[in-house]
Order: sequence, then C-alpha cells, then structure tokens
Amino acid sequence: MTVRFILSIAALYLVFAGGVARADLSGHGGPVNGLAISNDGRAVLTAGFDYSIILWDLESEQERQRLEGHDAAVNAVAFLPDGRRAVSASDDQLVILWDLETGQELRRFAGHQGKVVDLAVSPDGRYVASSSWDRTVRIWDMTDEEDEPALLLQHRAPVNAVAFLVDKGRIVTGAADSTIRVWDLSTGNLVQQMSAHDFGVSSLAVAGDGRHAVSASADETLRYWDLETGREIAVLRGHEGAVLAAAISRDGRFAASGGTDGKLRVWRLDSEFYTPQDVTYKGVVWSLAFTPKADILISAGADSLARVWRLDDSGKEQRAGAVAQPAAVREYADLPGAWQFRKCAICHSLTEDGEHKAGPSLHGLLGRPIGTVEGYSYSRALSGGDLVWNEENIDALFRLGPDVLTPGSKMPLQRIPKDEDRAELIEFLKLAAGYHSGSKAKDDGTGQGTRN
Repeated sequence: MTVRFILSIAALYLVFAGGVARADLSGHGGPVNGLAISNDGRAVLTAGFDYSIILWDLESEQERQRLEGHDAAVNAVAFLPDGRRAVSASDDQLVILWDLETGQELRRFAGHQGKVVDLAVSPDGRYVASSSWDRTVRIWDMTDEEDEPALLLQHRAPVNAVAFLVDKGRIVTGAADSTIRVWDLSTGNLVQQMSAHDFGVSSLAVAGDGRHAVSASADETLRYWDLETGREIAVLRGHEGAVLAAAISRDGRFAASGGTDGKLRVWRLDSEFYTPQDVTYKGVVWSLAFTPKADILISAGADSLARVWRLDDSGKEQRAGAVAQPAAVREYADLPGAWQFRKCAICHSLTEDGEHKAGPSLHGLLGRPIGTVEGYSYSRALSGGDLVWNEENIDALFRLGPDVLTPGSKMPLQRIPKDEDRAELIEFLKLAAGYHSGSKAKDDGTGQGTRN
C-alpha cells in the first residue's frame, strides 16, 4: 500500500468519517425531485412532486417561502445569480420565473412539448436553459420579452440534464441516448460528443472550472470527465442500482452520487484512488448539491425530505437531533388513527384559523365541498368541483389514489391499500378535523359528532 494511498484514505476520513451531522427539511407532501443552493450558500430551493417549491433558510433550516403555480410535479429549480429570483421546471411543460421575496410569478416560458426535467442558469444570469423529454434544450433570454427561445438544441432522445460551462460560452447536455454533448452557446453548433454510459445519462454536474464534470446513469456508475478533451477520467462503481443523482463541488475536489439502491456515496476526486465514503440513506435519491464551500451536502429523494449533511473536518462526531413530529400529530397523538395521519400532517394542518401548508387546512373537512377553503390556491381541476368530502369519498381517495378520484389536483400520488388503515384514518379525521359548518353533522357532546 503506497504512502499516497494511505494519505488519501486519511484525508477522506477526516472530511467525512469525522462525523456527518444530519438534519431534515420537511415540508413537501411527496417526493422531492430537485434542489438548488444559492451562490452565497445561505438558501435552498426544493422542487416537489406535490406541485410546490419551497425556499429554505439553510442556517435556521426553516421555510421562508412557498411557491405555487405549476399544475404538475416540479422537477427542477435554479437560483439566478442575484439570489432574489429563481426558475422552476415541471411536468406541465412550463418554466416559471419567480420573485423569491414576494413569492410571485414574474414570467412563464412555454414551448416544450414534454415534461421539463432540468434547468441551468448562465453565470451572468442572462440565459436559462431547460431540458425536456421532448428531445430539446431551449435557451431562454431573460432580457428578451419574446416568447420564443433564443436558441434551440435538438437531441435524438429525451434530454435529462443540462449545465452551463462557466466563462466558456458553452453548454453541456446529457440524454437518454447515453451521450453527453458540448455545444457552442453563440451558434448552437455541436463542439464535443462523448458516448458516456451503457444506458442513458440521468444527471450531470460541472465543477467551477467549467472543465471537469460527473455524470450518472442507470448503468450503476458515476463517471468523471474532462469536457475539454472528451476524456473519461474514471468510472466510479459501487452502486447496486440506477444512479439518478450526481453532484460535484465547486472546487472539484468532491463528488456525490445517489440512486435507487438507497445509497449515498461521497467521492474524493483529488486522488487517483477515488475511494468513496458511504452515508446511510433510506429510499431513492433524486437530487444532490454541495454548498459553495463543500461543507454541506444536501440530498433530496422519495422520502419527501431534503436532507442536510454537514461534512465535518474537525474530527469531532456531530449528530443531529431527532426531527420533531408535525404539530397536528403531537396534539392528537392519543386519538385512534393518529399514526395513519402522520404523512398527511406534512401538508395539512387541522387548525380552525385556516393555517395552510402545502395543502389547505382540514378543519371541518367532513361534509365540505371540494376546493372551497378560503385563501388556499387550488389547482384549476379542483376549483368549483362538485365532490363533497364524506367518509365514502375519503376512502375512495386513498383506495383508488388522487390521480383517479381528483385528477389534476396538487395532491401527490399515494394510496392506503388496507381497508382497516383507511378506516382508522377516517375515524381520526372525524375526531380531529370535525364536520363542515354547512353539513348535516351534529356534535353529541363527545367531540366525535354524529350524522342525521
């Protein structure tokens, strides 16, 4: 064993094994599909399957703003360099520009004919690139009021990933045809093409030098690239399933990968040995990002959370405290069915004052017509609907799924297959949420309510 190898392992140990402290950003009502970190490392954006975007303060780990405007799952988000604006991309084929201070939409970019799955912003903030399953990448000029893209790049397959190459006037894309392509931004001409993987490219990330990059694929590998020469520097193996997420630190020292095997791996790239540090994870990892200083890695996945991993080089072990249960679960913990409600509590409160989260308050749910809670921004599919929330319809919602009972709603896809579990949840809602003031429900003095 060489001295260099020993030093490489020691350095990796000091950075990662010295202690990984974890905290959770909990607020989405379904899988978190994408995330982005601001240039100053102080804010995080998360993109949810629940149609929403959340702006987080990273230091306090508190929600600052919730953005709602898409009519389908949000797949990607990106900050503009000023930190006051951001863009989002969705299954609804739209790219939306947001004012993060007010939470208002500034502009919508339409034109894609398939779901939009990734975004990138040029270093000067002038251009936004969106990649789509319609096999195109569209480059939008933020200074131009025209609805047409400034540049259209055409692939032979769905385009899953896009990134700007800093100060090089180029853009790089990764597609389901297993290729990585480098394009000239001024002309749209193809500059470089690499046959990257045995299967499609699912994700790619570029270091701050605009030259080094990593790409992920369903072929179970993370690959390390020199984009100027098109050379594959290394094939990083060890995952036992599709690798869906890739990240590289701004200084190019570290990479991270995650995917369907529920394994989060952190790789040291400034060594020829590329030995990873595995971090215990639960569930599919969809997205990864390092802070500018690479002292924090954030992951997003199927567990509805964005997880904050503090990479400690002090040699002292750090452990994050347990994440508190939602208030609604704590308050009604002794009621039958509280366990079934725990996931609902991520998106719904039970308060009479109408506190809204990702979804509307459930206070007075039984007997309430759908889409009628004042002050909540419903999807067009639910506004003015004729369905009434009774026991039968609540049971159908979780037996069939919201995509069947309330198609087009913001509610993430979820089902409760067991009859007894759905019955427990309904009993909990009767006790904790109660009946709509206009319904035929009476209180029998026990707080449970009865029906005429």
